[in-house]
Amino acid sequence: MDIARTPDMADAAPEPHDPVTIRREDYQPFGWLVPEVALDFDLGLETTRVTARLTLARNAKAPRAEAIRLNGDELEPVSVKRDGEVVNDWHRDGADLIVPLSGDAHALEIVTEVAPAKNTKLMGLYASSGMLCTQCEAEGFRRITFFPDRPDVLSTYRVRMSGDKATFPVLLSNGNPEASGEGDNGTHWAEWHDPWPKPSYLFALVAGDLVANSSSFTTMSGREVALNIYVREGDLPRTGHAMDSLKASMRWDEETFGREYDLDVFNIVAVSDFNMGAMENKGLNVFNTKYVLADPETATDADFDAVAGVIAHEYFHNWSGNRVTCRDWFQLSLKEGFTVLRDQLFSQYMGSDAVKRIEDVRVLRAAQFPEDSGPLAHPIRPDSYREISNFYTATVYNKGAEVIRMMRTMAGEEAFRKGSDLYFDRHDGEAATCEDFVRAMEDGAGLDLKQFRLWYSQAGTPKVRAQLTHEGNTATLHLSQIVPPTPGQPEKQPMPIPLKVALFDRASGERGEEHLLVLDKEEASFAFAGFAALPALSINRGFSAPVSIEREVAREELVFLAAHDDDPFARYEAMQDLIVGHLVDAIEGRLDEAQRAAGRADIAGALGAVLRDAALDDLMRGELLVLPGEGYLAEQQTVADPGKIHAERRALRAYLGAQLASDFTALYERAAKVPFALDAEASGARKIKTQALVYLAASDPARAAELAAQQYDMADNMTDRQGALMVLAGLDSPERTHKLLDFYNRYQGNALVIDKWFALQAGSLHPNVLEHVRALAKHPDFTLSNPNRVRSLYMAMAVNPQAFHAADGAGYAMIADLILALDPINPQTAARFVPPLGRWRRIEPLRAEQMRAQLERIAAAGNLSRDTQEQVARSLG
Repeated sequence: MDIARTPDMADAAPEPHDPVTIRREDYQPFGWLVPEVALDFDLGLETTRVTARLTLARNAKAPRAEAIRLNGDELEPVSVKRDGEVVNDWHRDGADLIVPLSGDAHALEIVTEVAPAKNTKLMGLYASSGMLCTQCEAEGFRRITFFPDRPDVLSTYRVRMSGDKATFPVLLSNGNPEASGEGDNGTHWAEWHDPWPKPSYLFALVAGDLVANSSSFTTMSGREVALNIYVREGDLPRTGHAMDSLKASMRWDEETFGREYDLDVFNIVAVSDFNMGAMENKGLNVFNTKYVLADPETATDADFDAVAGVIAHEYFHNWSGNRVTCRDWFQLSLKEGFTVLRDQLFSQYMGSDAVKRIEDVRVLRAAQFPEDSGPLAHPIRPDSYREISNFYTATVYNKGAEVIRMMRTMAGEEAFRKGSDLYFDRHDGEAATCEDFVRAMEDGAGLDLKQFRLWYSQAGTPKVRAQLTHEGNTATLHLSQIVPPTPGQPEKQPMPIPLKVALFDRASGERGEEHLLVLDKEEASFAFAGFAALPALSINRGFSAPVSIEREVAREELVFLAAHDDDPFARYEAMQDLIVGHLVDAIEGRLDEAQRAAGRADIAGALGAVLRDAALDDLMRGELLVLPGEGYLAEQQTVADPGKIHAERRALRAYLGAQLASDFTALYERAAKVPFALDAEASGARKIKTQALVYLAASDPARAAELAAQQYDMADNMTDRQGALMVLAGLDSPERTHKLLDFYNRYQGNALVIDKWFALQAGSLHPNVLEHVRALAKHPDFTLSNPNRVRSLYMAMAVNPQAFHAADGAGYAMIADLILALDPINPQTAARFVPPLGRWRRIEPLRAEQMRAQLERIAAAGNLSRDTQEQVARSLG
């Protein structure tokens, strides 16, 4: 997703090999308003002719312009008319079209032709399995027609499409359908009108042979909305969950945020070739099939949750992104951070509040914390960029959501709702900024957010040091904070950090009152009376702030909190801290054999208590059984040795599997008796079954292989079958080969399930995993042209520490080879494989040199895309 380089932000549009830096401080309003756009498409897979008619008026808020710059990308104008007359005084500036305009109002008509079948970038108008579809965020619209392709140019759109009826029986665009009819020679046409002004990045068109799961929804004001989920005919039975999720999200948004849908129709289309997860185009959401299609035979419980979350996310954008959009791409977190928070809250409401919170924090720590501590660190509102697609990051999305969640925590739910209502009321129909949102929260929720704005401008994960002391009957909590240096920001100011804390009496296990403390200085102390002895500290409860907590805490206290803390996240965190502390000490050689044995025994005791705790639901139990990831462990060290991390973590899992073998076996046998259902109890049972198999596989591979093979054969759902195959894929067992072959033969032709087949092998613990990846890359079903398939094989390998960090550097070379091969085909997808290599500064010297050498090899290649070039340059520093 690319950003507009207009004359208001840069003097010229450079060629791809000469990227310029776009700066937020250089923003100026565009010189022309474009209140109305009419588009006429003569559709064809090989060639589509586009006629764009633009109504123009001078923008009184911008400096006077004697010409208009229309952005283009791989376009040539067929004809240009100004006020009905053919003109030839236009000229090109790089990829852009410059048309002189002397009056205060004009009409432009521009004809272009595009080749959808040749569009491997999957941006603009492209072909996917015989259908036509669009992806325009951030700069895709300029690949369809010449246009001021920037988010602050808002227009109403009328769209007419015509094409062969047999090839394109369904014709869809934004807004409401207005007319349709038959044409000559087997063609037909349809007209759509979107009455709500929108930026060009929200334009959408789909034409193809599709069928719909159709239903309706009645809004809180009584309007009936037609709902359609369009898919290929064979996929129709797998759309029920998506439709249920859509209706639930519409109702929840009305009840929780007061937001009602505003068109007569809401359409979703599932596309198999898609760079991202989904796109919120007004009234016509285009989705990766991965986030629409689900049934128990082909989708896991995690897939069902992901479908519901992404369906909700894109629907929620109708207000937080569409009705109120971004002034410029620096404000991306205005819509994405807010909407991620909204979809997280929806998922918490629909499922387990505690488990969803833990899952979201795990994602943040796995993806965003490393980003914050590496060469690609940036604030949630960046100050500059070269290629905007590189800023669709965990920082903008996930940390952006956490920043807004902190406002909600400090304000309370009722006041936060007042702030969000004020934001929507003030800026409906506008292109707004992050500052507009913060100001609405101040005025509506009654918050003072002057210092809080630092969360928008400073990169890095704050580190909070906590120490609890005791004297008399008073416990005192001493807090300090530091925001580490990041590229371009060597020094940081203290930020307001809301921390929920509670103190537990160690003797009775009783908890004192929960407090919300705001640490807004470098250091602060808080006193709590009524404790005769030093209590146990539960801090950052519910993960109230996206920070790293550093404190010296005895193992006994962590064991106590893991058993007694009534905050689910804090209990999970105590278990994680207990394991992380032990593993980091072991990895860095600080433990003798007696200390190692004592540490392992404490962990086994805590984990055993989790296994035997009858009060725990199995969904939460499953979370508490998950060991900290190798990437998160690496983040706890200044310089990490991936080989040592992998060995110590694997050894601990084997120890726990052996020590608690009878408990894991009993847990597995109990869970295996729970019949399949889509409720929390059955989903939790499936979750702990897989976790039990993982531990047993580490300690007794033969027994685990037997159980996993049996589970695979008896499975009546994908969660159980995939869980069993995941365990088998990491074992050197005859059953591994048999079940992988059976899985492929069983699901051959189902692209999403075959993606799982690739990913399970590339992400496995098998010692020959890299050899398997090389072989799979030559498989007839593998292709570089489909992003889902590329990610299923190579991203699964890139996040598999054993494979990616192979001691001989073969994993690094494999990813570099992929980037060089993929970049000419799909730069956006290729660039997303660079960050794993960019972590070289945090890795031990031998591997670091290997990683850096691969980045240098990529940098030395000619004709890199802007996407990849920027990522590589920033990673090298």
